Amino acid sequence: MSKARPPRLLRPNDTCWRVEHADRLAVIIDAADYFATIRQAICQARHSVMFIAWDFDARIMLDPRDGDRRMPNRLGPYLNWAVRQNPDLNIHVLQWNLGWLSALGRGTTPLRILRWMMSSQIHYRFDSAHPAAAAHHQKIVVIDDALAFCGGIDMTADRWDTRDHPDQSPYRRRPTTHRRYGPWHDVTTAVDGAAARALGDLARTRWERATGERLQPPPPRSDDAWPKGLTVSMRDVDVGIARTMPEHGGHPSVHEIESLYLAVIAATRRTLYIESQYFASHRIAEALAARLREPDSPEFVIINPESAQGWLEEKVMGSARAQLMDMVRKADRHDRFRIYTPVTRRGTPIYVHAKVLVMDDWLLRVGSSNLNNRSLGFDTECDLAVEANPDDPADADLRQRILGLRHDLLAEHLDVPNVAVESAVSRAGGSLIGAIDMLRGEGRTLVPFEPPEFGDLEQELLAQNPVLDPERPARNLPRLLSRLGRRVPRRTSAG
Repeated sequence: MSKARPPRLLRPNDTCWRVEHADRLAVIIDAADYFATIRQAICQARHSVMFIAWDFDARIMLDPRDGDRRMPNRLGPYLNWAVRQNPDLNIHVLQWNLGWLSALGRGTTPLRILRWMMSSQIHYRFDSAHPAAAAHHQKIVVIDDALAFCGGIDMTADRWDTRDHPDQSPYRRRPTTHRRYGPWHDVTTAVDGAAARALGDLARTRWERATGERLQPPPPRSDDAWPKGLTVSMRDVDVGIARTMPEHGGHPSVHEIESLYLAVIAATRRTLYIESQYFASHRIAEALAARLREPDSPEFVIINPESAQGWLEEKVMGSARAQLMDMVRKADRHDRFRIYTPVTRRGTPIYVHAKVLVMDDWLLRVGSSNLNNRSLGFDTECDLAVEANPDDPADADLRQRILGLRHDLLAEHLDVPNVAVESAVSRAGGSLIGAIDMLRGEGRTLVPFEPPEFGDLEQELLAQNPVLDPERPARNLPRLLSRLGRRVPRRTSAG
């Protein structure tokens, strides 16, 4: 008798919104490849391009290493060029409303935005359809409903980097000022087929809620929209689309992302690998602690940045991480929990902005959500997930591809070939922690994270006042800041 299939983790109207088919899915690691792919994909667009964005900077170079002058390289001029080449093309850009504050200091960007607002082909709007202090945090691009990108990479400054993350790069420079920024790790996905059409539906719904304008789907394409050179990670897969949406404007709250996180933690058999900008969610930490108390608990490996960006954000997110790590470590009876942070060859911390989860060889998830309270209930998020049957031989190839992507990410962090990670896991008896510790060394590597010390007053105030990481609108920010004697940073996160 064949073994019964375990309960599905991707359940519409529970752990995801919809499950739709993709003929092809690509996982794109780091923004150098992503920006270059976007540049090629928009060039091939026929009718529609939609950007649903936390931030959007028209000044960024899409491929700073490319000297081809046949088409512009900066995002703003490139979009202007694209619509001139194709009078049937309409481009819609929806940006979180607070992004306008930073745009005021962006040289010619405000003037370009004003011109776009009067353009007949480029339509630029701001998204204020959220509670006070919440953020629209999705990072989605949809082209002709035939190709869609969804993940953690914003089309903005300070994101471009290559997978080798050099200590110094002539291309990692801020627009206009040309100031250098540090190494940055990020991940997104590309899908086609019905999954891309579903993301088109999501993008148009978000546009209507933010602007009141209802957009029609583009006409179907007869040709292939998949960019040449974009490597396919998986073929013929079902893709779950999971969302977070706070209650607002008569629309109920949606917590599919939180439900999926908790379902995944409960179902993990051997290893859960996570890359996240934060580790600050009490619900997630409590779920991990519950599993770690089990006599045969799985391993949990989290890749985090060394610190959050900005003084107040680090005090809030950093102190929360320290407290949650202490709670989880006390539950870790069998030494199966680790947080690592990646560094360059010279020891410079690599900022982890990726939002990735790999559960055993069973489920892959990439999106915009972090392990913090905002992502689970307060901000607007979107993740994609692919699920295999761990006990079905027919899914053996899919399971191997899911596991291969985990090994690919670790190979980048540890500066070793993919096969070295696979071999180390085997030599460690299947232990991912054992494999990582076996491969860690000098140069670019993973370093065990140890939280810094926080002052007693700051830690007490910030632990009791989750202003930057709320599960609901915060009302006590002015009082908290006056007690701390500090100003609010320009943004609440690095997106």
